[in-house]
Amino acid sequence: MKIKRKIEVVVISDIHLGTYGCHAKQLLTYLDSINPKTLILNGDIIDIWQFNKRYFPKSHLRVIKKIMNFAANGVEVIYITGNHDEMLRKFTDTTIGNISIVNKLVLNLDGKKAWFFHGDVFDASIQNAKWIAKLGGYGYDFLILINRLFNWFLVMLGREKYSLSKKIKNSVKSAVKYISNFENVAVELAIENGYDYVVCGHIHQPKILIKKNKYGQTTYLNSGDWIENFTALEYQFKRWKIYNYSQDKRAPFFADSDIKAMEIKDLIAAITIIDPNDIRESQ
Repeated sequence: MKIKRKIEVVVISDIHLGTYGCHAKQLLTYLDSINPKTLILNGDIIDIWQFNKRYFPKSHLRVIKKIMNFAANGVEVIYITGNHDEMLRKFTDTTIGNISIVNKLVLNLDGKKAWFFHGDVFDASIQNAKWIAKLGGYGYDFLILINRLFNWFLVMLGREKYSLSKKIKNSVKSAVKYISNFENVAVELAIENGYDYVVCGHIHQPKILIKKNKYGQTTYLNSGDWIENFTALEYQFKRWKIYNYSQDKRAPFFADSDIKAMEIKDLIAAITIIDPNDIRESQ
């Protein structure tokens, strides 16, 4: 029997469903291994910017179905909108069953205030020149495709995989400075508003860091992504930790056979058709 880990709050972001870089199978395995009370989707879950009707594989549909299954089974699912799924912002403050859509969120966690938002509000390239940001997104997706081919050759040669995009970001001074500035702005705003935790996504850099200034201190957290890092944030027993799929020895033992066995037409039907009985029961 596979025992799923009970977790009070799980935060995932930057999945980018609908792109070649998304590792939906690994994410689904992680979701199959947990039993959360609250699941926070902190932006860029479905990549509407780069959505292509010709590419939305079965594994991506399975992730959506899994999230809906969580909600159907009593898990509170909170979808915080990001820049790549900003189209959903027109539905802000909408609640359907256990699923709600918001732009930001404040939770009380064991007497401490936690502030959740995606983080694209800090990105000037998105706010002032969206077409440049979108072009960069396509370039990033193309780089991920090249990286996959590169890693395939490395595996064939018996060598470890290598992340080209990580290497580029870590070697470009402007990228490193941007990440640092992003974190500093988030921290300053959190301290100014009296938040004990500030939880972001957007920059694909998983991190937990206690930061101080002359006005106080807060804990900065970033959930990372499911393109390169395969990470999430978990809150349990009054503490946060970063989950890393690559370090999870239990991961190979988890797979949702019911969802995995479903045909693509059944998956589409399952996430688009509303049972009339559900409507009557909610009235």
